[in-house]
Amino acid sequence: MKNCQPRRQRGFTIVELIVVIVLIGILSAVALPRFISLTSDAHYAAVSGVRGAMASGVALFRAQWTAKGYTAAQTNVPGFGDGTVDANATGYPVSTTADAAALSTEAHCVQVWNGVLQTGAPTVDTATAANANADYWASVAGTQCTYAYQADTGVARTITYESATGAVGGNNPQP
Repeated sequence: MKNCQPRRQRGFTIVELIVVIVLIGILSAVALPRFISLTSDAHYAAVSGVRGAMASGVALFRAQWTAKGYTAAQTNVPGFGDGTVDANATGYPVSTTADAAALSTEAHCVQVWNGVLQTGAPTVDTATAANANADYWASVAGTQCTYAYQADTGVARTITYESATGAVGGNNPQP
């Protein structure tokens, strides 16, 4: 004979459901800030990549200037890019318009950026023009260009280029 007792239904108790909800809340509170910082990580990586490309471009330009045997300022160094980048007396890029033997204007900073980085580089404009669509704004102080990154409004990120020494640096705090 079969046992006629009704089967006991199984399910989650309210306590078990509350425990699961609390655990999910704790996990999301711990993980959510990490996902939020991905944007800062992306900005940091973007600026770091361009700064590295700029440093490599400047070094390659200087190597080409040296390989050609130049020892003074040179207009249109051949064999680098499209051949329109000009060098100062120490062999570092200063413009593409042959109007100066030294970097001295924001326009020269834009020319150096475009001449060294060439095709596919982020866009740059002068800080005075303040092109809202430009990725970077260029400014000049003495012989140093500063390129201010515009996509991250929360953190000041810059790339600097010193034409007297070829040094590429900047301010790009890690998130």
